[in-house]
Amino acid sequence: MFKKRPLISAVVSAIALSSTPSLAAGFQLNSQSATGLGRAFAGDAVIADNASVAARNPAAMALFKEANFSLGFNVIATDVKVKSGTYHQPKVIASPSGEILAIESNSYDISGTDDIGGSSLVPNLHLVMPINDQWAWGLSAYSNFGTTTEFEDDFAASIFGGKTSVKSMNLGASLSYRLNEHFSVGAGLDIIYGVGELSRDFDAAVCPAVMGSPLFCTELKQNVLDVDASGTALGWNAGLVYEVNENHRFGLSYRYSPTVEAKGDVMGGLQTASSMDLPLPDIAEFSGYHRLTEKFAAHYSLQWVEWSAFDTLYIGGIEKEYKWKDAGHISVGGTYYLNNDWTLRAGYMYDVAATDDLKSISIPDSDRQWFSAGFSYHLSQKESIDFGFTYLVGQDVTFDEKLSPELEAPSITGATTRADAILVGLQYSRSF
Repeated sequence: MFKKRPLISAVVSAIALSSTPSLAAGFQLNSQSATGLGRAFAGDAVIADNASVAARNPAAMALFKEANFSLGFNVIATDVKVKSGTYHQPKVIASPSGEILAIESNSYDISGTDDIGGSSLVPNLHLVMPINDQWAWGLSAYSNFGTTTEFEDDFAASIFGGKTSVKSMNLGASLSYRLNEHFSVGAGLDIIYGVGELSRDFDAAVCPAVMGSPLFCTELKQNVLDVDASGTALGWNAGLVYEVNENHRFGLSYRYSPTVEAKGDVMGGLQTASSMDLPLPDIAEFSGYHRLTEKFAAHYSLQWVEWSAFDTLYIGGIEKEYKWKDAGHISVGGTYYLNNDWTLRAGYMYDVAATDDLKSISIPDSDRQWFSAGFSYHLSQKESIDFGFTYLVGQDVTFDEKLSPELEAPSITGATTRADAILVGLQYSRSF
């Protein structure tokens, strides 16, 4: 062990949180329904073609004349890669007594690192029950947030890219009330269950020196971030629907997302804790739906996400500040009512990245484009099978990543990352 300024002690506070921005990158999931997926979620806060609208705007439950049930899942397959970059590993020159004489660096090419992302299945369930002409209640189970990336064990820059897994599940109950033929309001409560797994390793080359010249080097590797925790919190949502007439309507909703206190095993650097806080962003959405002809309807949405809620993250007693910006998306779509058996839909979304000045290879975040299509096959007047498909295209993002401005190594320079995805949804919907 070094007697003066041990390397682990000197840099561990920065190391332990070097990749925590990945936890707060844009990890929102739009996966409440297969119908929404097939139109890039354009108009989803007001279309109300099945019970899944309860998850986007509780006021839209007032649009149902009879009970409606939807059960389905979305499969998300991500393609995340590091296209280029150089990792600079610390090379510590030390005297025989353990005093650090100098910190240099070894360089490793990390280009061509792929298969970082994975596939996940996200289920959803929704129920809307009208009580009378004015009141309706609903239940929903779905996920708003989630991301998973995992680098190979032999990845050179393991301090920047170990395992990152963040998932949440919403269990919601809501109530709507029709004020008159034009206005409806709604509100609901959400029980949010969140679980996170994070792991990072720090490595360095340690080179004892005689007369200032290193004789040989050995590899030092230590786990400096290890989190396996889960927790629950209570959130709420509220919404408004304005119907111009049966063919034109608008919806507005707001969702309050709490800070989840995740309890479990939390180790950051040289400190341990029994919990960590995971702040989730609030979400506001405005949607419109317009039945322009008997066969065709146009719809759109504008969503705002309060990613700036991530001002500080605490892991193992260490706090980390980082820079995020409020973001969101805009989407447009169309629905074609082909006949009694088939309904076709398509949509486009432009999704703005949450990251700003700080970026990370662990969860590459960039502006994204959604190209979506889907259909419903009506088994009868009351039953349908719904399918949605999206090809999500990210952008190449080039950046440097450091633990702190004071440390030249470990660091990554000239990293270019890219994240694309394919999303497929299937669900069964029934009114009764």
